[in-house]
Amino acid sequence: MEKYHIKDLSLASLGKKRIEWAQRFMPVLKLLGERFEKEKPLKGIKISACLHITTETANLLLTLKKGGAIVKVCASNPLSTQDDVAAAIVKEMGISVFAIKGEDRKTYYQHINEVLNQKPNITIDDGADLVSTLHQEREELIGEIIGGTEETTTGVIRLKNMEKKKVLKYPIIAVNDSQTKHLFDNRYGTGQSTIDGILRATNFLLAGATVVVCGYGMCGKGLALRAKGMGAKVIVCEVDPIKALEAKMDGYDVMRLLEAAKIGDLFITVTGNINVITKKHFLLMKDGAILCNAGHFDCEIDKKSLNELAIRKRKIRENCEEYLLKNKRRIYLLAEGRLVNLSAAEGHPSAVMDLSFANQALACEYLIKNKGKLENKVYKLPLEIDKEIAFLKLKSFGIKIDNLTKEQKAYLSSWQLGT
Repeated sequence: MEKYHIKDLSLASLGKKRIEWAQRFMPVLKLLGERFEKEKPLKGIKISACLHITTETANLLLTLKKGGAIVKVCASNPLSTQDDVAAAIVKEMGISVFAIKGEDRKTYYQHINEVLNQKPNITIDDGADLVSTLHQEREELIGEIIGGTEETTTGVIRLKNMEKKKVLKYPIIAVNDSQTKHLFDNRYGTGQSTIDGILRATNFLLAGATVVVCGYGMCGKGLALRAKGMGAKVIVCEVDPIKALEAKMDGYDVMRLLEAAKIGDLFITVTGNINVITKKHFLLMKDGAILCNAGHFDCEIDKKSLNELAIRKRKIRENCEEYLLKNKRRIYLLAEGRLVNLSAAEGHPSAVMDLSFANQALACEYLIKNKGKLENKVYKLPLEIDKEIAFLKLKSFGIKIDNLTKEQKAYLSSWQLGT
C-alpha cells in the first residue's frame, strides 16, 4: 500500500508556514483539537477523506489525528490541490496524501482507490465521488464503515438521490446542511473566494460591468452580493420561481439566460447542474465575454460545444483560455470550467472554513457515538451541535449574547397566553 503520491516533498516548508497562517483564523477547530487530544474520541478509527487539499483542510486533518484517527486523504478536484500543502501534510503531520494539482482523471480515481485501500470506518467526502466509487467498485469494504460525512451541496444532492433509490448502504451526515455551514461557507466563503479567483485569473474590473449569476442558492446569493458591492450590475438567472422572486426583491435584474447572454460581460455558474451555459448561449455572447464556474463539477459550462464552435483556442493568462469562435467573437473560459475559487485562487477564507470543518470533526465524533443507531439515510447534525459551533465562534470574537429568562422560555412553550 502506497504511503503517499504528491508532486514534491521538498515543498513542505512553504506549506507548513501557510498552514500555520490559516490556523490563526480557525479558533473553533483549534479548541476542538485541544479537546480531541485529551479525550481521543476517534482512537483507532480509520478515516478516508476526499477533500480539497488546502491549508484549511490540513488543519481539519490535524484535528482528526489529534483525536486518534488514522487518516488518508485524496483530492476532491483535480485542480484544487495546493502542492506545498500536500507536502506539508505528509512530512510534518505524517498523514498520507494522494493528490497532485492538475492530475488527470485516471490518476484522480486511482487516488480515491488508494485512500479506500485502508478499509475505512468513516468516509469524509466533498462531492460524493468517494462514496460513489465505494458503492460501485469497492462494495466489499462497506461492512467496515460506521458512516460518512458530506461537505458540499452537489454531494448532498447525489447522496439523497442514492437514499431515495435505496442504494445508499451506510448513514451519511450532510455537513452542508448545518446552518453554521451553508449559511456561512456557501454564502460568505463562495462569494468572496469566487471573486478572488476571477480577479487573479483576469484582473477584470467589476465596477460598471454586467455580471450574470446562474443560480440563486446560498452560493449564488453570496456571489451576487459581492459583485454588487464592487460596483457591478448583477443579473440573476434561475429555474426556481421562489428563488427568482427572492433575487428580484433583493434588487437584482432577473431574466432568462438567453436574454442575459446578449448583455453579460462575466458569467458565473453556481447551480450544481449540467449544461447550464450551452451552444445557443455562446452564439449570443458579446466579444470578450468571460465564463467561469463556482459549482462543484466542471459540467455546468458545455465545454464540448465551446470547443466545437472555436476555430482557435489559446492560453492567454494563467487559468484563462481564449476561444475564437467562427463568428469572430472571443470567449474566455477560466480554470477549465472547474471550481474557479479553488483552481485560480486559494478557496474559502480560513475563518469561514473554521465553521465548516468544526462541523466535519463533530460529525465524525457523532457517528462514533451513534454507531449502529442510524439508518442508511442522509442526516443533519443535531441543532445543539450547530449552536455549539456558533457559540464557540462568537466566543472567539469576544461576543456575548443574551439568554432567555425562565419567564420567556415558559411563554415560548405555552399556548394559553395571547393578547
